[in-house]
Amino acid sequence: MKRVLGFIVFLAMALTAFSSAARAQGSAFPIDVAVTYTAERSKVANIDCGCFWFQGGSANASATFFHGLGAAVNLSGGYASNIVPGIDIGRITFMAGPRYTLNTHRWTGRMLGEKHSSYLFGEALFGYAHGFDSVFPTAAGSQTTANAFATQIGGGANVTLLHGLGLRLFEVDYVHTQLPNGASNSQNDLRLAFGVSYQFRKHE
Repeated sequence: MKRVLGFIVFLAMALTAFSSAARAQGSAFPIDVAVTYTAERSKVANIDCGCFWFQGGSANASATFFHGLGAAVNLSGGYASNIVPGIDIGRITFMAGPRYTLNTHRWTGRMLGEKHSSYLFGEALFGYAHGFDSVFPTAAGSQTTANAFATQIGGGANVTLLHGLGLRLFEVDYVHTQLPNGASNSQNDLRLAFGVSYQFRKHE
């Protein structure tokens, strides 16, 4: 668990440095970064539930290039204890892909005020999952770590409150990984997240 938390803190610091550098250089594209708490419902295998919740965090960054279309990267880490008696599991995912962002200020301006803005976004990300501190069945027996393909499809909402600083009000994602589990070697999870965000634009 400490490894996951340390990794998320490191990424949050890296994203902060990235956003500061881009702002200082007058980035031509709107850039958003966010750090969130995440809770992800998963299961041991696709059989009678055996369900558990990953608890952790994520950090992500995105840039919008043309009429709401852009790209995003996301790094998430989570840990769950005692998913079956005596067995824990940790997992880190890194994914990237397209994102579409919709400025909703025209509908929320009266409620939030002219100085604040709101956005909805949807994305489809693809990448890598690393499982650790657990038991992953293999043809030769089992191992404590495993790597696999990962997919994340979902979206959420941001509200900018003061000088670019804001909230990730919510994020809901479907997360698919293919870590070995002794059955289907497939996991289909629901991830919920909320946290803080920062947005800056060319004029800042």
